[in-house]
Amino acid sequence: MIVMSSPSASSRPLSPLAPKQKTKKKHFVLQKVKVFRASDPELSVLMWGVNHSINDLSQVPVPVMLLPDDFKASTKIKVNNHLFNKENLPGQFKFKEYCPLVFRNLRERFGIEDQDYQVSLARSSPFREEEGKYSRLLTSFDHTLVVKEISSEEVEEMHNILPKYHQHIVTCHGSTLLPQFLAMYRVSVDNEETYLLVMRNMFSHRLHVHRKYDLKGSLVSREASFKEKGKELPTFKDIDFRNNMQKVYVSDEEREKIMDKLNRDIEFLARMKIMDYSLLLGIHDVERAEKEEEVEAEQEENESSCEEEEVEDSTSPEGIAGYMNSFKPLGPGEFDPYVDVYAVQSSVGAPRREVYFMGLIDVLTEYDTKKKAAHAAKAVKHGAGAEISTVHPEQYAKRFREFMTKIFA
Repeated sequence: MIVMSSPSASSRPLSPLAPKQKTKKKHFVLQKVKVFRASDPELSVLMWGVNHSINDLSQVPVPVMLLPDDFKASTKIKVNNHLFNKENLPGQFKFKEYCPLVFRNLRERFGIEDQDYQVSLARSSPFREEEGKYSRLLTSFDHTLVVKEISSEEVEEMHNILPKYHQHIVTCHGSTLLPQFLAMYRVSVDNEETYLLVMRNMFSHRLHVHRKYDLKGSLVSREASFKEKGKELPTFKDIDFRNNMQKVYVSDEEREKIMDKLNRDIEFLARMKIMDYSLLLGIHDVERAEKEEEVEAEQEENESSCEEEEVEDSTSPEGIAGYMNSFKPLGPGEFDPYVDVYAVQSSVGAPRREVYFMGLIDVLTEYDTKKKAAHAAKAVKHGAGAEISTVHPEQYAKRFREFMTKIFA
């Protein structure tokens, strides 16, 4: 038995959206994406729900403009005594999608087609990132999307910023270092609710990140722990960045583009009274990748004699990264700027050939009572002038901006 409610998803006259990013048009036969096995019932429900909601949305005409109600709307579905696909799905579950028309509009503005989004998230199970503060993250099987488990407070915060965030994305034509928010869901299994926020992956789906930094522009307690440094891919921090004498080598033109985006985004965050965000910096070392590829190629050659290749159905949608296969194959350190939107090539005279991935993360922290208390406590401990990370949003933005201008060579 299926029970549905869908406030504010009433159909409206069909109309084109505002100009969107250029994407390569694809033609394929419309087909249902089957739900693959996910060992985790929550993931199975997420995949089922994404399929269901995208198929439903495809029947809803695109509105001329979004209305205030669309930013409060949600669709809910409750499933009882579910028998179909019962080895993968629980008997009872609920799936809720927040602001479906708003997020559809955002996906469109970020140049992501709904069918590709559906394939990337639901054709095969997302996998869980391991350990540490990032254990709340899932990555889609094709590495193009990140699904973050968030708290009910963050859902509320997301609702608070969504109208202004949408307006910001419209104004900057989708050109931003902010997270690209693509959907928000609630999955309920066994009376346990999980809130999920879907974003575009800031790192590449094909170029490995060899070094990673989380930068806040503060030097107080901003060093990776001994345990963190022992990981295969540690997340280094501001002090490590300084001690490693790390720099970002990009052309003057690229640097200007990055700083323009950054300034716009930081102003937006300060206006929204948001702080404690970081710049996530991933570095792909092209020469190291070439060596790794040679080793992999040898291993594959040895294995390929034992395995048959699987042939994909060419009429089916291929997911967000899929259409790259129809272009010329990409060489070492090359990327498609329509898929790897956070990527920047190192400049011609750089000491090493690198690709940088830069984006703003953790943007759902409002300057609230807890932060004010933390700031007071830290000021007592480190002295009022110390570079502590918990400061007023305006101050935070100013310090963050100053630090970011210094990361470039």
